[in-house]
Amino acid sequence: MRAQQRILVGTASVALLSMLVACGGTAVDGANQNETPAATPECAAGEPLIHEFENGAAWTMCWSVDADRGLVLSDVVYSSPDQGAQRIIDSIALGQLEVPYDSGERLTSDITDAGFGGTRMKTLTEEECAGERHATAIPNIGDGEYGPSPEREVLCSASAEAGLGYRSFENGTLTTAQTSEWNVYAISKVGWYEYISQYTFTASGAIRPQLGATGDLSPVDYADEEHGWAVGEGEADYAASHSHNAVWRVDWGLGDGPQAVEQYDAVDTGEEGDESRVVEGTLARIEHPAVARKADRRWWRVLSPETLNADGHPISYEIGLEKTDSFTALRDEHHHGPDAGYDVAFTNAKDCELYATYNPADCGRGVLDFIENGKDEPLQDVVSWVAVGFHHVPRDEDQSPMEMHWQGFSLTPRDVFAQRPGVPDGREGLNGQPETWQGEDVDDLVERDAGQFGG
Repeated sequence: MRAQQRILVGTASVALLSMLVACGGTAVDGANQNETPAATPECAAGEPLIHEFENGAAWTMCWSVDADRGLVLSDVVYSSPDQGAQRIIDSIALGQLEVPYDSGERLTSDITDAGFGGTRMKTLTEEECAGERHATAIPNIGDGEYGPSPEREVLCSASAEAGLGYRSFENGTLTTAQTSEWNVYAISKVGWYEYISQYTFTASGAIRPQLGATGDLSPVDYADEEHGWAVGEGEADYAASHSHNAVWRVDWGLGDGPQAVEQYDAVDTGEEGDESRVVEGTLARIEHPAVARKADRRWWRVLSPETLNADGHPISYEIGLEKTDSFTALRDEHHHGPDAGYDVAFTNAKDCELYATYNPADCGRGVLDFIENGKDEPLQDVVSWVAVGFHHVPRDEDQSPMEMHWQGFSLTPRDVFAQRPGVPDGREGLNGQPETWQGEDVDDLVERDAGQFGG
């Protein structure tokens, strides 16, 4: 059956997609199971995207282009090569991109003011896309005018080598493999910047949403040395520094029944153990819509408490913040005060709550209004709003065009399956603490000086 599942991206019919998902199997324990999701419905924008890795892991999803948000991925399903399939995300897209200049002379909200779709979404060439290009109807929308909707190749689907995936030398055996990633992206030009909305999917089930920026420095936004950086000859031509404040909206599709959110914190207790400081980890349930801020050794997970893996653990995905220049959106500060910022916020899914700020519907201006309106609701149909900022101080090398610079975050499976997807030969029995290691009883190893083993 594996050979039948090897479908090239962009060539699958809905029937073949149904077969792929149906063949995923289930991961079962005595109390519950990861149910194989129902076959993905026919995608409104055309053929679904399907990618299978060499180890048999696969991703399936629909894609579309929204006039404001640009690239939207939906019905995202991950299939482990040996432990079944799981729906992960109902939809994911940018919810806002705010660009304030340090001089105070310019502020744009590029998603709601300009939009990443329509005429601002660029047709891709083979120079921009080393993989397969996919087309859909893109309305000629600009400045409120609606024109024809020509079919244009605006989506790139490309594999990339990612280096060493894992390595372990134990019991006289080397277990190792190279790995690859699957990148799905589109390019939008807003003003002088060109933005890449990219989602990277791995064979192990992780997702990295990213926003890349290239193009040119604004030719009209120049300031002084306190608010920019000299890019001309001598102490002149101070290109204005500015921020790219991006917020992603992630509508989760995990499991059956209500979803939940937990925050993990590992705190130094100040106590000394035999050889190191004692650090305690705790999980705290976030019961209602709320905002959260990053801290050392802190992360969040969205889980399905009633959907268990084969070890009896609730399936979940971990939200990890990478480098971010945390920010408070100016729109939020104007309405809610200077302490209104967040790194991650959680709300319940509502169709009218699409934009982190300048939300046009009557259900609230943005995330903070959504939280206030739903503060008494149990948090159980989870949307994550992930805010990642990048403060761009120009440099000589930005001219021209600018080298690509990235900002983003990670979504990592945590207990979606009982073992790593694609368990290598010889490691099938490693689930929990082993009884023996390299032919020795583990209890005997524990009694030895643990310091010699390292991390």
